Amino acid sequence: MSLNHIRPWRNIHRRTSRQIMVGRVPVGGDAPISVQTMTNTLTTDVAATINQINAAADAGADIVRVSVPDEASSKALRQIVPEVSVPLVADIHFHYKRGIEAAEAGAACLRINPGNIGDEKRVREVIKAARDHNCSIRIGVNAGSLERHLLEKYGEPTPDAMVESGLDHIKILQDNDFHEFKISCKASDVFMAAAAYQKLSEATDAPIHLGITEAGGLMSGTVKSAIGMGNLLWMGIGDTIRVSLSADPVEEVKMGFEILKSLGLRHRGVNIISCPSCARQGFDVIKTVEALEQRLEHIKTPMSLSIIGCVVNGPGEALMTDVGFTGGGAGSGMVYLAGKQSHKMSNDMMIDHIVEEVEKKAEAIEAAEKAAEKAAE
Repeated sequence: MSLNHIRPWRNIHRRTSRQIMVGRVPVGGDAPISVQTMTNTLTTDVAATINQINAAADAGADIVRVSVPDEASSKALRQIVPEVSVPLVADIHFHYKRGIEAAEAGAACLRINPGNIGDEKRVREVIKAARDHNCSIRIGVNAGSLERHLLEKYGEPTPDAMVESGLDHIKILQDNDFHEFKISCKASDVFMAAAAYQKLSEATDAPIHLGITEAGGLMSGTVKSAIGMGNLLWMGIGDTIRVSLSADPVEEVKMGFEILKSLGLRHRGVNIISCPSCARQGFDVIKTVEALEQRLEHIKTPMSLSIIGCVVNGPGEALMTDVGFTGGGAGSGMVYLAGKQSHKMSNDMMIDHIVEEVEKKAEAIEAAEKAAEKAAE
């Protein structure tokens, strides 16, 4: 449920950028902000890598990155590409030949770190392979692997050093008449990354890949990424994102969507609005929300659900959600549908009933969308 048309302070005006294609996924321009992750299996373990990519795709990943550190991984990539449904980005470090092999193997994009891929001649060979195989490129600048001459110039990794690195490599691509590229300027330091991305956004119209690199574990890394990327996204900067966590890639995808969802930039699945609970609650809010999060994972249709323990804020929140439940007294509460009071429901039956109502609403939304698409044909 979007209220942006009547509440303009919620609008985010995205930076204007060129649009490129990563396989079938548009990045930049007016395309939705895509969510990425990266496999952590050995790429040479073809079955495990395919399973992890498909699990990430089921969670909503638009693009998945796969490390290609050696020739055996290049050969494995050739087997992996036909077995997955999302475009793959080949992560290339140190050896330019891996980039050429990955393009030949069917990668949709090559991620090249300017600080360690080699000289301009080698980069040009990678560019040729990308062009020959309809493959885009991500220039991946990282504070931890800047070129030596920039470290000598600036004394240490700085936002200016990172941006200069990125612009130098943009020039190489453009001088070779290659324009299907996006760029990232990652750092583990939130302030450094944010400053670099702001400067970069003013210096190029290339699509920007956002990330706070090496952010940490599931909880700490998500908080760090939400602060860093959230502020940039709020400013309209960012065309594709990855939440870099020491966790299952599926969790990276989920957290990516949660960040976008919180800013109203993209919606997937059920957005649960729930209270922290207190002595006024008419039912166990925490356990109820935990159960609903698990039981509603299969819903991919964007919609909203409010679960509020009492009538202080419950009715007001329910007015703005597709489905809602507000705790009352005597073991029951009020169910809201489309922002209106509908009927009472006992707390004992509430979880099953809410799941049923959410599933019905999702079916109705999907049916309406299909009817609209058919009418437009």
